[in-house]
Formats: sequence, structure tokens, C-alpha cells
Amino acid sequence: MPQPLPLPRAELGFFPTPLHPLTRLREKLAHDGSSPSLFIKRDDQSGVAMGGNKVRKLEFLIGQAEAEGCDTIVTAGAQQSNHCRQTAAAAAMSGMECHLVLGGAAPDEARGNLLLDELFGATIHWAGAHRKGEDLPNIVEDLKRRGRKPCLVPYGGSSAVGASGFVAAMGELADQVRMGAGPMPSHIVFASSSGGTHAGMVVGAELHGITARIHGISIDKEEHGGLPYRDWLTGLTNETAALHGLERRYMPTDFILDERFLGGGYGVVGELEREAIALLARCEGILVDPVYSGRVFGALVAMIRAGEFSPEDTVLFWHTGGAPAIFAYAQELAGL
Repeated sequence: MPQPLPLPRAELGFFPTPLHPLTRLREKLAHDGSSPSLFIKRDDQSGVAMGGNKVRKLEFLIGQAEAEGCDTIVTAGAQQSNHCRQTAAAAAMSGMECHLVLGGAAPDEARGNLLLDELFGATIHWAGAHRKGEDLPNIVEDLKRRGRKPCLVPYGGSSAVGASGFVAAMGELADQVRMGAGPMPSHIVFASSSGGTHAGMVVGAELHGITARIHGISIDKEEHGGLPYRDWLTGLTNETAALHGLERRYMPTDFILDERFLGGGYGVVGELEREAIALLARCEGILVDPVYSGRVFGALVAMIRAGEFSPEDTVLFWHTGGAPAIFAYAQELAGL
């Protein structure tokens, strides 16, 4: 049994999230050829603000903020950021003020995640082309001048502390496998965007004896933190490993980072996402979002159809949530 991580942790989510097979989906895909066994990890059922994977990171980030006596949470993202939606909810649950720095300009009507941000009481700062937290330091300094004690949560919650949520998540998965909820996967497929989920999974797999190949499906063409994404991911993974006492040093070549499915870019819905959303909804009654989980699920289906997994494989699709964003993409999804 993994030992609890020696880091402050707020209790926010409902864990463990369900792990179960996608039986009808496998049967449907098998009509086009062979299909591996398919399982899903339901972080869309994590319990905070309509679910999502970010609550795992936020348990440690909010825990750190509380330990440091902070009274305000500040973070950033795109207008339909799942991370910002869950951060706003986590701040409300913890009795803290929340400031969100969002890319773009205020729309005429708040929909999807943005509507929820407002319902959770977050203060919105519009940042134009800066959707990855470029303006965060200025907001933090302004809050300090006003007498607040802000905690800066990085874009996507992706710091070594935030990534610890997915170190713990891999221990959760290992426990579920031991208890018979499902077999040990040979492959795990998920969205890799700001790096924290990917870094935490890689470190957690080593700590908890998970041998699956960890496939991060790249979501965004842009650099992160001024670095090519793979280099950023490598640095973050090494920081996370060091935080958890691992002496191993990771290299950029140690990661499976699949960039074949970037399509039109971040947040651009194409036929891959449209088909994926409809396929999973109609086979299993499960919703994925147009930006992250929908793109990843579409990638997984394409990989299965291309024969990239064998019938003996067990593939785990780690559902990272994001369903509220569907309502902001109604026009792009019309006619499915």
C-alpha cells in the first residue's frame, strides 16, 4: 500500500474515481478490425465543479496555499479553461478569493466554463493574446499592494506540487488493479498540455510499479514557459521526481508525446473531435469535451483503427473531464 505523500493536501475530490471497461465501444471498433481491451478512468467524476482531473493537482496546491496562510488564489488559462473552472470552485470550497487571468476578451454571453467561473465568484481579468499566464505576476503584485496574500497557481496547475496529484493518482490506479477493478493496463492514453498530469503519471508509475506505456497526446502547438513543450515536460518531471525522492533524471526521449493529432490547433474542433464526441456518447453514454478529452479519445480511436495496439493489449483512456465546454462549442458540434 503506497504511503501518503508528505505534502499538505486539501480534501476536495471524490476518490478513487471509477475504473471500468468500455465493452460496447470495443465491440463496435472490432467490427472495423481487431481491438484491444478498453478501460476508462473517470476523472470526469472527481466531484468538484462537474468533475475533471485538475482537482487532483488542486488538492496539493490548495493544501500548500492553506499551509502558507494565503487568502487568495490566482491562476490563468484560456476562456474555456477546465483548470480555471475547477480552481474557482476549489477556492470557493476553501473560503479563498479567486482571480482568473483568461485569454481573449469578455464575450457578449458567458457560456460553458466561463459561466461556471462567474457562478463560483471568481474575479476575471481579460488578457488578450496572453492565455498561458503571462500576466500573472502583475496581478499577484497588485493583490499584494491591496493587502491580500495571494498564492500563484501556475497555468494548468503544473508545478511539481501540482503534479503530485498524479503521482498519487497512479497509486490509486495501482490499488484499484490490486482490488480487481480492472487489469493492469499495457498502455495509458491521456491529454498532455501543461505538463503536470504527464509528469505526475511518469513519476507515479515508477513509484507504484505501473509498467504501462504512458502515451501523452499533445493538445497544443505552442511552446510552454518559453521552451519547446517536450523540454518543459522533462524539466517538470525531474522537479517532481526530486520532490518525491527519486534520483532518476529523465531525458526528453523518455516520454511518449504524440503530436500527430494537433489538427487546427488548440481549441479548434475538427472532424476527429466531432466523431469522437458522438462515438463515445452513443456507445457508452459518456461525454468528452471538444478541446482535450475529445481530441485524445479521437486519437485513441484512430490508433486502434490503424492497428497500433494488439488484441492482447489493455488500453486505459484516462478521461480528464471538461464536459462543460461542450456548451460553448454548440455551433461546432451541431448536426452530429
